[in-house]
Amino acid sequence: MRRKSGTERWTARQPTRTLSPSSAPTEAPPMATPEAQATGEAPAKENQVALGFEQTRAPASPVERSWLARHFSLLLRRDRQAQKAGQLFSGLLALNVVLLGGAFTCSMVFNNVAVTLGDVWILLAALKVLSALWLLYYTAGTTRQPHAVLHRDPHAGPVWVRGSLVLFGSCTVCLNVFRVGYDVSHIRCKSQLELVFPAIEVVFISVQTWVLWKHCKDCVQIQTNFTRCGLMLTLATNLLLWLLAVSNDSMHHEIEAELSALMKKISGNGTNTCLCLNITMCEVFRKGYLMLYPFSTEYCLICCTVLFVMWRNVGRRLAPAAGAPPGAPSFHLHGAIFGPLLGLLVLVAGVCVFVLFQIQASGPAIAHQYFTVYYAFYVAALPAMSLACLAGTAIHRLEERELDTLKNPTRSLDVVLLMGAALGQMGISYFSIVAIVATRPHELLNCLILAYSLLLILQHMAQNLFIIEGLHRRPLWEVTPESLAGKWEAEPPRRGSLLELGQDLRRASLAYIHSYSHLNWKRRALKEISLFLILCNITLWMMPAFGIHPEFENGLEKDFYGYRTWFTVVNFGLPLGVFYRMHSVGGLVEVYLGA
Repeated sequence: MRRKSGTERWTARQPTRTLSPSSAPTEAPPMATPEAQATGEAPAKENQVALGFEQTRAPASPVERSWLARHFSLLLRRDRQAQKAGQLFSGLLALNVVLLGGAFTCSMVFNNVAVTLGDVWILLAALKVLSALWLLYYTAGTTRQPHAVLHRDPHAGPVWVRGSLVLFGSCTVCLNVFRVGYDVSHIRCKSQLELVFPAIEVVFISVQTWVLWKHCKDCVQIQTNFTRCGLMLTLATNLLLWLLAVSNDSMHHEIEAELSALMKKISGNGTNTCLCLNITMCEVFRKGYLMLYPFSTEYCLICCTVLFVMWRNVGRRLAPAAGAPPGAPSFHLHGAIFGPLLGLLVLVAGVCVFVLFQIQASGPAIAHQYFTVYYAFYVAALPAMSLACLAGTAIHRLEERELDTLKNPTRSLDVVLLMGAALGQMGISYFSIVAIVATRPHELLNCLILAYSLLLILQHMAQNLFIIEGLHRRPLWEVTPESLAGKWEAEPPRRGSLLELGQDLRRASLAYIHSYSHLNWKRRALKEISLFLILCNITLWMMPAFGIHPEFENGLEKDFYGYRTWFTVVNFGLPLGVFYRMHSVGGLVEVYLGA
């Protein structure tokens, strides 16, 4: 055998080493072929060839890459597991609180002797005090610590949500003030302890509204588990307040009993001594309470939505450029004529019908013809809205805009809220259809109520389809990822990228303004339809939100289902219907801006 030389023996003893780019700075990058340079594809080809070259080399040894990779992967896994465990524990806490409060409320409804309304009030008062204390601690303690809120979600808490929060919160505070005034006027036959519960609720609502207005966009990074539990406790408290408002009709029974006793006293047959001394003030308190009662349920639903979004944002880390798109347009009419005119016509007609009905409702009884006028307005407005929604959906299908398939938690929540809130009015409509068909379907008023119920269901379905289709279309002012990828492939990164980005945004803004000045018929039609539907939904939001509700006053369904059952159905469905109209306005504004 031939003896190996010293050089060969030294070469054989050396292990095969893999040179990474950091360990071999003198290694020349692979050159592209002349053909690729001639066709202008050199930058992209160079990246692909370099990537392939690194992949074809021998894999790195475990000693070189294992420690850092394992350490980083372990940290990510632990953080993800801790976040999931915190969400699970806080969710179970809220579930147990809701089940306990629901058991108390159902026992009060079905067995008023063993569990009274006072017991439910005591439980809710304790929950409200705990929630208010946590909200104050969150504002004064958690958020003021260093690095507590590093990010704020730009999509959470839009203006219309925070405005609705303040509006309905103020109405709920006024509702409790009217309740206190009504109880004070009957203090001779009421316990003074009953005045404490509305006062606690006023404090809780004031603190909660202020904290949610100020911190609804927070992404908290410290004390995450405690923050999640506090948010879920507050959410469960609002759910129980909503459940009690839906199922508790004691105040309404008390008002009806007092009115009946007052009529008997006037006729000379009354023996009830628990009557209000100042009849005028009691009438104000009574009317104010009945008018503002749906706002409390509406406020609880909005608070639950905002608290859930805050709970999802706990521990969330956003990219620095996760804000609103810099080229997002503001709200302008841009030459839209027919949509605003028709919408204003519906708004004026709705205001006239609303005022007439409210004037008539202030009397002892509502005349039959006013119910006819009220439902006739709806029967005329709902088909126009449905046709507009169907036309807008058809235009969406003819558009050249691409579908936005990227994961968007805010848009997903909007769709869920839109579909869930539509169940309120649709449920009331189905109950009305069954009651009318089973009793007297041939009378004029019953025919109008039947047509109103059917058209309302169709309008909800058509409007949901139009809004969801529009929300999933990519706005024209939004830069598509494909265009950015093409730009990156065509041009290698250079140092002046920030300056070039500003120039690109300026060019995009000019192109956007130019495109608005030359709207094609499809975009103009979408804007007209969106404006028309915005004004119509504002009208249909105003009528049930601020007035007496014909669904409860016409007497048909109340006689068919019974007072308590129909009271629960109406108080469950009407706040969801008001929330649906308000949420639809927000969705239609986004559809208008994206068209």
